[in-house]
Amino acid sequence: MEKKIIRTNNAPAPIGPYSQAVQFGNLLFISGQIALHHASGELLTGDIKDETKLVMENLKAILTEAGMDFSHIIKTTIFLMDMKQFAQVNEVYGSYFTSNPPARETVQVSGLPRGVNVEISMIAGI
Repeated sequence: MEKKIIRTNNAPAPIGPYSQAVQFGNLLFISGQIALHHASGELLTGDIKDETKLVMENLKAILTEAGMDFSHIIKTTIFLMDMKQFAQVNEVYGSYFTSNPPARETVQVSGLPRGVNVEISMIAGI
């Protein structure tokens, strides 16, 4: 099996030596996304719900490029700077999974790229 790099201009370009996503067989591994506008490169911080929505929209753009959607998600990881924001993040995140949500873990971390409050990565399968 060969790995296939997934790249879209509708999500932020990587800010380091990694790919937006890699497909290997029937699995898609999506790198952690932050609240970065793909067109302007501007970072959105402040309101955790707005940040989370932009993160989810960036993930959606990558899924779309791979011919998938949120129903294909098997597992997610949510990284939070402050676990006190979990309920707000969970509310936005949950709105993208109307049935059969994926497995998930949420962890509080001491720092995230560019000082954001939330980062989410995903694994999808077809």
